[in-house]
Amino acid sequence: MLWRSRDSRMAPRTLHRPHVTNRRRPDVDGPTSATIRAALRRKAPRAVPEWRGLRRAWSGQLRGRTAEEVLRIAMELVDDGPWARLTAYELLACHPGGIGALTPASIRRLGRGLADWGSVDAFACYLAGPAWREGQLPMRQLLVWLRSKDRWRRRTAVVCTVALNVPARGGRGDVARTLAICRHVVRDHDDMVVKALSWALRSAVHWDRAAVSAFLREHQDVLAGRVKREVATKLRTGRKK
Repeated sequence: MLWRSRDSRMAPRTLHRPHVTNRRRPDVDGPTSATIRAALRRKAPRAVPEWRGLRRAWSGQLRGRTAEEVLRIAMELVDDGPWARLTAYELLACHPGGIGALTPASIRRLGRGLADWGSVDAFACYLAGPAWREGQLPMRQLLVWLRSKDRWRRRTAVVCTVALNVPARGGRGDVARTLAICRHVVRDHDDMVVKALSWALRSAVHWDRAAVSAFLREHQDVLAGRVKREVATKLRTGRKK
């Protein structure tokens, strides 16, 4: 008979593994919408340079997160005041995959409640304009904004063209699409839209001076004086004034 140890009849000991959780630690994995919101309330930035230091730190911490995670954070921030809204827009714009994660529905959601110059321009230059340029936002959405009674919606559509033509915004030049948008507002003399139209046309001068000059001549009887004056100066001197 083979000798058997008494211990061999005992049940094997269970090795306990450390508990694994999917819960993220903000100090390790980057900020959440809650920690960003709390920091904005606690630090209460008074100017853009002070706020941008915070945003840059958060962008660095979120760089390793997926674009979908950053989009979710942005969605949770956008309705929580001006600084939170601007943070949402720049977190997406500065994430490597942020623009690529946008859909027409998410863009509409992020643009809900726009009611001031700064927020409109940030939304149009950082998110809606680049998404439109890259084919992620259809032209029909801009047409909806252009037909709106809300001045800020109309300004949004026009400022989206800046992303087509300003190299610092990723623009590669698309004068045809720019002028297609501009034609919808040549008779719109709301000050916010007039300034946006001037900006859009001046941004296109670099790519096709002749086309912009022809646009001015075609619509000179209905364009606001500011548009004619500023764009003509840009064509003549290369400057706004």
